Amino acid sequence: MILANYINDLLYRYDCVIVPDFGGFITNRIGAKVNKFTHTFSPPTKQITFNNLLKHNDGLLANYIASSENISFEKASTAISLSVIRWKNELQSKSVKIENLGSLSLTEDKKIIFEPNNQVNYLTESFGLKTMESPAIIRYKEQLKPLIPVQEKENHKKIPAFIKYAAAAAILLTLGITGFNRYQNNQQSEVFANQEKAIQKKIQSATFVISNPLPTISLNVSKEEAKHFHLIAGAFQFKENAKNKVKQLKAKGFDSKIIGTNKWGLTQVSFNSYSTRNEATNDLYKIRKTISKDAWLLIKKGN
Repeated sequence: MILANYINDLLYRYDCVIVPDFGGFITNRIGAKVNKFTHTFSPPTKQITFNNLLKHNDGLLANYIASSENISFEKASTAISLSVIRWKNELQSKSVKIENLGSLSLTEDKKIIFEPNNQVNYLTESFGLKTMESPAIIRYKEQLKPLIPVQEKENHKKIPAFIKYAAAAAILLTLGITGFNRYQNNQQSEVFANQEKAIQKKIQSATFVISNPLPTISLNVSKEEAKHFHLIAGAFQFKENAKNKVKQLKAKGFDSKIIGTNKWGLTQVSFNSYSTRNEATNDLYKIRKTISKDAWLLIKKGN
């Protein structure tokens, strides 16, 4: 069993995939980019990062393997543990390459460094889009040439005087007709304006009386923003355990609730739910520092 294949599959659908006792692979969405130096256009993508503090088994990876391989949850968990042991042993002497994800290596102080593979785009909205290269636009400056050469201007004959007088008379006649038309238009506009004012006065002076007015109805409409962002406290196989977890969190002041079951039948319990991602992210950092390091963010559309 190649563990990397299952991690790759889940990263297309989830923002975080945790490998128990090893670490979590997290995706961050990045918009389209333009590189002015290489003249390339890159589509939106998901950037992969690694967090070695996320080691708690949330059941996502093991349940997916069990469903795909048609094996039990315990066997899937055992297979994951064997792969983790092999990765840890290899890291002591060399870097570990995880297919399509990137490579892992250890520093001198035994910290794991992750170098992602930027060739794979896990954002399904950008499926089929590739980096495009556009040639640089070169602009040329060319001096404009005169339409009529200077020599040809000198060779032109002078215009006769009677043609000049005829042209001037035509211009004056055109200006006169235009001015007369404008005068008539202004006179008509004033007449129409006076008529409109008279009509407005009649309308304003009219009184309309309704003998039986309709009663007014006041409606109180409450608008509540949908909360699509949930901080997950745990996923439970038995619903009774999930209800007990909700009671514990509510006693601590959280607006905890059961937000449904996942694909593998585990009942998910949240600390809180939010309408914006910023609020959820801020509380996620606080909860990880004070309550639980295993808390994670679930985005559930259409909730």
